[in-house]
Amino acid sequence: MLPYNEIKDKLRSMLTPHRFNHSLGVEKIAVLLAEKYDADVDKVRIAALVHDCAKDIPEDKLIYTANKYGLELDDVSIAEKALIHGPLGAKLAREYFGIEDDEILHAIALHTTGGKVMNKIDRIIYLSDFIEEGRKYEGVEYLRELAFIDLNAALLKSFENTIDYVISLKSLLHPNTIYARNTLIMEMRKNGGINK
Repeated sequence: MLPYNEIKDKLRSMLTPHRFNHSLGVEKIAVLLAEKYDADVDKVRIAALVHDCAKDIPEDKLIYTANKYGLELDDVSIAEKALIHGPLGAKLAREYFGIEDDEILHAIALHTTGGKVMNKIDRIIYLSDFIEEGRKYEGVEYLRELAFIDLNAALLKSFENTIDYVISLKSLLHPNTIYARNTLIMEMRKNGGINK
């Protein structure tokens, strides 16, 4: 893997200034969450910084680029091309930054949709993308506070916000988001963190 500063410089050249600043914001909050919840800070820092490395690929080139990297796309991702940048970003992170760590790559791949199996790093990256300081939407301040009180409760709320938003746009929901929400609720019920 390239040294942190080289990754940062290379990423800056791949993204618009707005997207690069967003990535720095995600990194900042993700590191704080990693420290709070005893996650691997170094892995979280890199995953957060690089999570959107495929975001600025033009929409008309996403499918071609995904095919080039052997990424199998489901029907929902083909119809909602913005969903491609997560799994594609994991492929680019390996090639452009030399990232081989499976936990980092998994977190990058899942940061947009979530997934049925999400470890602590995956959860932190997904949530950090949702609450970084540049995000402005109703309820974000509450979610930022909740993130430092109960990671899973904040993650569940972020899934529900995403689902509500996607429905309001009459867009397609990715099955991974539904799986992620359902798995999290079952886990929280098992641990006594949520009731029916």
